[in-house]
Amino acid sequence: MKDPFVRSPRGVDPADNIVQQARQGSIAAIVQVLNDNLTDLGVRTRAVFAEGWLQLLCESPQAQGLDIDEVVERIQELLESISARNIRRVNIYCRVAREEQLLWLDEIRRDPENQLLWSKSISIRRPNLVQRLLNPQRRPTGPRKVALPRRLQPSQPRNPERDRQLLIGSIIFILVLLLGGIWAYRTWISSLPSDSTDLPADDPSTPNDTSPPPPPPQLDAFAQAVTLAEQASFAGQTAETRAEWLDLAAKWQRAADLMAQVPPDDSRYQTARDRTQLYRQNSQVAQQRAEQVEQTDD
Repeated sequence: MKDPFVRSPRGVDPADNIVQQARQGSIAAIVQVLNDNLTDLGVRTRAVFAEGWLQLLCESPQAQGLDIDEVVERIQELLESISARNIRRVNIYCRVAREEQLLWLDEIRRDPENQLLWSKSISIRRPNLVQRLLNPQRRPTGPRKVALPRRLQPSQPRNPERDRQLLIGSIIFILVLLLGGIWAYRTWISSLPSDSTDLPADDPSTPNDTSPPPPPPQLDAFAQAVTLAEQASFAGQTAETRAEWLDLAAKWQRAADLMAQVPPDDSRYQTARDRTQLYRQNSQVAQQRAEQVEQTDD
């Protein structure tokens, strides 16, 4: 078996190239790094980037190998070590391995209750400026060793003096920003009028609006429908009461109505038509579940 860290004839470590591609946002490279480091858990991953999220599927031949805490912790540790470009939010779906499905994400969203063991949404933290300057070859922290490549850039001799200068420059830059912010804040405070008693007070008699907030106006109908569908998909995993299922049915129907508003000249029109039908089916399923719960309660 070849050593994965043996350099190629041109002096570039192939593993370095994979990590660099992963950091640039290559989904295939991210999946390769994850799979290389999750073999001890018996977990294989697949991923797509959709709707601003990295949609990550974890599969194992047996359910007991898919402990949510361990798998999520390991994946978050790896993704934060990679710090891939434009990937800050991740949906993790976990199920027992099955046959290849090209449209696995649609299958999961269509029937999450029967498809998944569990799911989890996480956010990927970015390293701060000082960490990026002092430690460009980041590695995961903690007791677990992660087999990321040992070199992320062609080997160069370390220059302690240059590192010290970078550190000092970074600290000075941060201090200047802090002082500038304090000065601006004080200037703003001093410019405010001293008597602020004429500010209108909140009217306690105004009832709180308990209805769900409308989708942001800057989003188009397609994006609003996708957002509602994501909310309904996750809520469907925990719905139990009749009221919860009826609320899900309303959300799926609203998502379908929004998809139906996509004009024919939109490049996503055909996708919108397919999803309109899918969301209406999901709404009907939720209504049926609400009726079943009502019959059970009776």
